[in-house]
Amino acid sequence: MSQPSLYTQGRLRFAWPRRAHIAIAVLAVAIVWIFAGAAGLPLQLSDSLYGLITVFLGIFIEALPFLLAGVLVSSAIHLFVSPERIRRLSPRSTLRAAVAGSLIGLAFPVCECGSIPAARRLLAKGAPASLGIAFVLAAPVINPIVIVSTLVAFGNRPEIVAGRIALTILIAVVVGLAIGSHPQPSQLLAPLPAAHEHEHATSIQAAPNRFQSFVEHASGEFVEMGRYLVFGSLIAATLQTIAPRAMLLELGQGPVISALALMALASLLSICSTVDAFVALAFVGSFMPGAILAFLVFGPMIDLKSVLMLGSTFRRRTVALIVLLTFQMTLLAAVVINLYLI
Repeated sequence: MSQPSLYTQGRLRFAWPRRAHIAIAVLAVAIVWIFAGAAGLPLQLSDSLYGLITVFLGIFIEALPFLLAGVLVSSAIHLFVSPERIRRLSPRSTLRAAVAGSLIGLAFPVCECGSIPAARRLLAKGAPASLGIAFVLAAPVINPIVIVSTLVAFGNRPEIVAGRIALTILIAVVVGLAIGSHPQPSQLLAPLPAAHEHEHATSIQAAPNRFQSFVEHASGEFVEMGRYLVFGSLIAATLQTIAPRAMLLELGQGPVISALALMALASLLSICSTVDAFVALAFVGSFMPGAILAFLVFGPMIDLKSVLMLGSTFRRRTVALIVLLTFQMTLLAAVVINLYLI
């Protein structure tokens, strides 16, 4: 008898056109205001609100292609990969599954916006929870694009590049192992909405329907995950606008405070992992090396938009545990590096 999927199946009222139209309308208004301001036209907006819209669009537009990539991977897994194959290929050992999950990003170069929908589909197909959790945490860093961008930014500091890779894999494996060892893994996961959840056999029977099924599933998945991206980007933009960032940057020399400051800043900025190394490079002269690594490791794993998106895959208590363990391990590693390894 085949092992049941970790997800509980439910039904979803597939109302994506209305949500999509609302999102498109809001974004269109924001874009018009931005371009009007750039053209020098008078705007009835305060500087703070204008800045909020600008930051929101920057975060959203930067993350959108990676969300789309993750949705396409998710839909391909759903339509063309059977649960039996996923379970057959997944390591049986919880530890080995966590290690495998931390390295899958090398084959699927997506950031957190793309790894979460892809992990959701892997878990729905029966992959071990430890594999899914490790993949979500590690994939934003352990992929060829981010490794190369980090190498370009810190070419003269190979210890930063190696430290980012090693620390990310270590944290992802430990968190995946600690949480994924739950005796009833299904209790870790949020119910999977059944938006256009076609049965695998039905979706691949007729070749002419493959593309249509793929597009329909990807559309529903994109809107389902996109709303979390919109809300998370809006929260991140709001905090960036009102938070005293200058005060954070003044705390760079304490072994503990510097790490906490850059971890908070990384979560606040919600920068895509493909470019965050160049942002971190600006802090090298002011912050300790452990804090720089904390920024490069914690940000891609746990930022404001990814926490909201994690709620679409895991239950709230599971998300809280993932955030807490990742925070503790990153802070501990950063402090040890600041105190003993520099």
